[in-house]
Amino acid sequence: MAQLWGGRFTKETDKLVYNFNASISFDQKFFRQDIEGSMAHVKMLAKQSILSENEKNQILLGLESILTDAENGKLTITDEYEDIHSFVEANLIDRVGDVGKKLHTGRSRNDQVALDMKLYTRHEIIEIKELLKNLLDSILKIMEQNIDTYMPGFTHLQKAQPITLAHHMGAYFEMFKRDRQRLEDIYNRMNYCPLGSGALAGTTYPLDRDYTAQLLDFNGPTLNSMDSVADRDYIIELLSALSTIMMHLSRFSEEVILWNSNEYHFVEIDDAYSTGSSIMPQKKNPDIAELVRGKTGRVYGALMSILTTMKGIPLAYNKDMQEDKELTFDAIDTVKGCVALFTGMLSTLKFNKDIMKTSAMKGFTNATDAADYLVNRGVPFRDAHGIIGKLVLYCIEKDKALDELSLDELKSINPVFEQDIFEAISLETCVNKRITIGAPGPDAMKEVIQIYKEYLRF
Repeated sequence: MAQLWGGRFTKETDKLVYNFNASISFDQKFFRQDIEGSMAHVKMLAKQSILSENEKNQILLGLESILTDAENGKLTITDEYEDIHSFVEANLIDRVGDVGKKLHTGRSRNDQVALDMKLYTRHEIIEIKELLKNLLDSILKIMEQNIDTYMPGFTHLQKAQPITLAHHMGAYFEMFKRDRQRLEDIYNRMNYCPLGSGALAGTTYPLDRDYTAQLLDFNGPTLNSMDSVADRDYIIELLSALSTIMMHLSRFSEEVILWNSNEYHFVEIDDAYSTGSSIMPQKKNPDIAELVRGKTGRVYGALMSILTTMKGIPLAYNKDMQEDKELTFDAIDTVKGCVALFTGMLSTLKFNKDIMKTSAMKGFTNATDAADYLVNRGVPFRDAHGIIGKLVLYCIEKDKALDELSLDELKSINPVFEQDIFEAISLETCVNKRITIGAPGPDAMKEVIQIYKEYLRF
């Protein structure tokens, strides 16, 4: 078909070049945003008397009919058109005649695509934030139910100190809370309207950019027309935030995978989120967690791709920037799918609480508290550290936990130990006496849970 920009050219574009240049195969994803932006533009043109009221109404009716027909399948977006803008404008002209040719007055495809991408990104940020809120709700429910569920806390993947499942889950609540906050920051920073910037230098038409921004729920218009069409910082920021979300999901997935193994057996994954082996009938594989972990690299790749694309582009618009769409669309879809599936898996996990508690007891997680017991009885910390180290070695040789030793065995290592050592190093005491905000003690956890409930109200 004839191109919207064909007047300058004396021969048609080579078919391979046309296909290579075209973006309709992927930018059709924001056809709603393209029509929404066009409607706002037309209303502004009429307000400024650049279009008559009759022309405005004809164009708006045409755009509404295109949107309705495309949404209900009566109108198919095909590769007959170079991009979504050409599709909308060509169909508008078919429906309303020559008045449709006035749609593009005071506008370039450069500021048009910048607007479409912002509108689409803005909408997707809201959806991802809601998905993260659902995940946070699931985490909070687990926290509320497991304030007294004891388990080992780890450093270097080795048992370190006793904590609770609520405390462990709280760490992920903090991560995903920050992820939501990052998305809010990106939304607020990007929420300025580029429409009216033209190709790069604005336009001679008396546009009311403030009015257009208001119609489209932006905070205001962008303040430099060159930057407006050349800016993809918000895409880079979004992909960075999505990469961080995936990193957090991947860490969480790794723990679920470990906890699901026979060696840990801390959790049982629901059958709906597991698969079996084609040859080994005993297997129940944590496929969702593994796929989430695997798809993290896919989102990282999108971030590195756009950074590489943008690093050498001079002002203002260049065709390279068309590469922002496919990778961003894919990253958004990947993150939305991963968050939703992970939330479903997490909400159906069964926790083997007795096994988790036994693991904490067998892992010498109370060794630090045993050292503190000696310090409180006048033993210098460095000496206490060495004494407990010997006790741990003794326990390993005897295949016992610290609180399974007799008082005589303890005194054989150091005579300072008395009967109250057993209460001092019980899991309950080790956890409950950690009372500062942010610690796993029950009172501290209840306070944090209340703060989280308040946060999720908004």
